[in-house]
Amino acid sequence: MPISSKKASEIKRQHAALCLESAFPGTTAAYRQARERLAGFQDSVSGARDQLEDTGIAGTPVHYAFSFEVARWLAKKCPGEVCIDWASVDDTWSLDELLRYLIRPAEDEYFDSGYVSSRDWIDQARAGHPGTDFDWLMAQLQEKRMRRVWTQLYDAADIPLTWNLADSRYSKSRNAAPIGRVSTRAAGMRPRPRYPQRAIAEPIDIRRLNPRQGSRLVDVAMASLAVRHRETWHFNHANPGEVYLADVGSGVSVAVFGLLPEFRYPLETTMGFLILANGMPVGYGGSSAVFKQANTGISIFEEYRGSEAAFLWTQVMRVYHSLIGCTRFIANAYQFGANNDEALKSGAFWFYYRLGFRPVVEEVRKLAQRETGRIRADRDYRCNRKTLRRLASCDMHLVLPGAKAAELFDEAWLTTSSMLASRALGAAGAATHLASANAVAEAVARDLAIRNLSSWTPAERRAFTAIAPIVAAAEPKAWSTADKRSMRELLRAKGGPREARYAQLLCRHGRFLEALRYACRHATPG
Repeated sequence: MPISSKKASEIKRQHAALCLESAFPGTTAAYRQARERLAGFQDSVSGARDQLEDTGIAGTPVHYAFSFEVARWLAKKCPGEVCIDWASVDDTWSLDELLRYLIRPAEDEYFDSGYVSSRDWIDQARAGHPGTDFDWLMAQLQEKRMRRVWTQLYDAADIPLTWNLADSRYSKSRNAAPIGRVSTRAAGMRPRPRYPQRAIAEPIDIRRLNPRQGSRLVDVAMASLAVRHRETWHFNHANPGEVYLADVGSGVSVAVFGLLPEFRYPLETTMGFLILANGMPVGYGGSSAVFKQANTGISIFEEYRGSEAAFLWTQVMRVYHSLIGCTRFIANAYQFGANNDEALKSGAFWFYYRLGFRPVVEEVRKLAQRETGRIRADRDYRCNRKTLRRLASCDMHLVLPGAKAAELFDEAWLTTSSMLASRALGAAGAATHLASANAVAEAVARDLAIRNLSSWTPAERRAFTAIAPIVAAAEPKAWSTADKRSMRELLRAKGGPREARYAQLLCRHGRFLEALRYACRHATPG
């Protein structure tokens, strides 16, 4: 029976098998055959296209209301492939608000007359444009100084789109990073390390890609999520000039993406990662690093969940440890079941537990120990749902050898730091909030003996102004000359070309950690 006449479920199963074979091939010949079949897979979906919508498979459509950042990426990379899904537009009020910024004065009366719908008006406005209605709309939203406005108006409009993948290079079938040599898996998948903490602490070589290579990997990352109805801040605002790549063996590599300067957080360092196996994106995640810890998690794409997930997760943490220097990894409770039925059902708690993560609440930690004993005594034993919910009631930490409790920055203190920043800005007493921010930045610059802030780049000054209210809470005026010198270097790195440098310096600045911990501990709420 020809492939085109098979049921949609069989086509999906076959496609998933080809993806898995491409990522973890038994032989080079098997890899080549799988890639060849995937390259022409759009011919395999005829007759079942409707049942395969939103699978991301070549030859099928994806329906989704993407954010402005993903829409911009689609308009640039996939011209002619995306159009507005008018059948799914329930109310055009928010879209009309966006269009009002585009119409010319001479068109006002007609647009507001009620004689023309939003769709009809766009069709008339783009009559001479060669692209789709989506292409035309995005072509109008290019003025850089209006980007924040476009972002807010576009996201508020929540415009449903249809992305016709056809033979798109960004479909699940074809999306892959270039590779030099195929790595095979005759020996099978690699198991979880026997001693995960030791494996994570082992150094690894990491190289920074040039902007052209980085941009290519950003595209692979963006596409890997878009076809799955997903997106993340880390990929949407990835910096092509700060993409790191680490080879973890057997054709698998971990790519880490820094953020563009204008999208960085004031205190934390937020970075995304993509796991590639023979160039195929098999999983992703992100991290938020502050001082010597990183809050992070992993998601393996459905097609690859029968692979070496536990081994890959240890390697991701190994890369972050080598790149930044963090010695503590934090997994929030949501990742393994708190208000997350899918994670609860999958037993995600034990995935983290076996890798060395431990509950931070003593009562829950003891419960996990008791359940571990029962599992070892009876291989058929399974935790009931109530027990799993109790296990997923608090965060878990994985602590590397040498980490100290005094180096922990309680995640609740991120909110406290923000509160202290608001108080510092309010106390500045300037006529506007912006003027207060500038006044606080000037005061912190004086306290740290920064003599010529004007010599810093615009990105460095912007980052300094953003973090200054938090630094003010640490009262740096009384610090030693050496601590001030290292703090100046740290703050300048925040707005530098590579934020990983800032994260490395933050790991080493014990005085800032000590002072900010003290300020947060003694802050009164309200």
